[in-house]
Amino acid sequence: MARAPKSTARKTAPKRAASKRAAGARKPARKSAAPAGLDALVADLLARPELKWLIATARSARARAPAAFKTLFRLPADLRTMGHTAKIAVPLLVLALGAVSYAGLKASRPDIAGRDEQEKVWPVRAAEIKFSNHSPEIRLYGVTIPGRQVELRALVAGQVIEAGKNLRSGGVVNKGDVLLRIDPFEYEGGLVEAKAQLGEARARLKEIEATIKSEQDALTNSREQRKLAERDLARAEPLVARGSVSKKLADDRRMVVSERKQAVEMRLNNLNIQKARAEQQQAAIKQLEWKVRQAERNLADTVLKAPFDAYVKTANADLGRLLNVNDAVATLLDREWIEARFTLTDSQYGRIVTKDTKVTGRTIKVLWRVGEEPIEYEAVIERVAAEIASQDGGVEVYARLKDPLTPIPIRSGAFVEVEARDRAYTDVSRLPQGALYDGNKVFVIVDGRLVERRVEIVGTAGNDVLVKGAIAEGDRVVVTRLSNAGEGLAVKEHAVP
Repeated sequence: MARAPKSTARKTAPKRAASKRAAGARKPARKSAAPAGLDALVADLLARPELKWLIATARSARARAPAAFKTLFRLPADLRTMGHTAKIAVPLLVLALGAVSYAGLKASRPDIAGRDEQEKVWPVRAAEIKFSNHSPEIRLYGVTIPGRQVELRALVAGQVIEAGKNLRSGGVVNKGDVLLRIDPFEYEGGLVEAKAQLGEARARLKEIEATIKSEQDALTNSREQRKLAERDLARAEPLVARGSVSKKLADDRRMVVSERKQAVEMRLNNLNIQKARAEQQQAAIKQLEWKVRQAERNLADTVLKAPFDAYVKTANADLGRLLNVNDAVATLLDREWIEARFTLTDSQYGRIVTKDTKVTGRTIKVLWRVGEEPIEYEAVIERVAAEIASQDGGVEVYARLKDPLTPIPIRSGAFVEVEARDRAYTDVSRLPQGALYDGNKVFVIVDGRLVERRVEIVGTAGNDVLVKGAIAEGDRVVVTRLSNAGEGLAVKEHAVP
């Protein structure tokens, strides 16, 4: 069983050696076959009409311009002699032939007389410089706000028994219109009670005053009786000294005088007491009078009325609601007091405010653009905000509309345009913004060409600028925007249609 593989190995060994010798014999054949394949490729290229034409064109160009070919190689007559180097030579040959053909064609082209290029003239529009005094308008944007806004609250507690028909958000109310009524029962009772107490106090005061009058009369009588007793005593004392009457009579007279003096003092004390009671009663009467007024006011406060012509912003009360004191009922906006709030930039505010002029008191126009045509209102600047609006970079200004109800009522919250007069500028020219280049120069037309002139912007007027500088009356300034504007550019002015 083990000998069979050995005999098999001896039989296959000569076969492997023979195959190796055959492979070694074929290797040189492969090396010699590669150039033969490339030669066939080169022969095929030379046979193509395109390459034949290219070679013929190059030789023709060489004959006409031999100097252009001094540095170029001589074309071989037959590329088949190149052998295996054709792998690199063929692409280079094609590129070289293309370059040679281009050089030959360029050298052999006929001379054509050049034409002089004509300078382009740019059509422009121009504006004439005219110096005058200008007071331009500043166009700003703002919003209308209520000049007076009131939040009405319940002044007394109770149930709402009546609510006005216009007590609704957006409703229109007139001054004196009843907005709501609170049940007045308790407040009517309080007024009756306060008046009764006041009446009782006044009657008690009258009683005290009568007592005072009685005490004053009694005091007068007591004083007269004291005087009589004193006169009797004065007559009795000389008689006692002479012995005409007894000493007991004199003592009795002295007792009477003493009693009369005591009676006077008692009457005087009673009178002072009654006067003090009268003052106390008068104080009580004043207190009760205030209670009566308070009760009357509470009764009046059960009816809430509109304090002025207004729009109802919010309404928080309706029929049947139980209100407590200080509960919010409605918020009203004054119809006849509408203001426009807008912001002036620092530069605008600085131009308007000088030592001779103020912002307040100026008349401005307020335009409300609703519908096809803007609605114009006249307003007067009344005040300036207490603080600078740092987030907006300017100063807030408030102007009150003279008649916010005409031609049509305007409400708060409307976006409006504001036209205000800027400061007055003297001897300046007004030009479109587009006529300005680099912020400080314009171009003037002189003999059909542009000439640069330096100017200074002193103000603005809408989309125009007010300038002065190296310009003269009557100069024609280009207003057409040119991307290539510069000194000496040829232009032709076109009339504005």
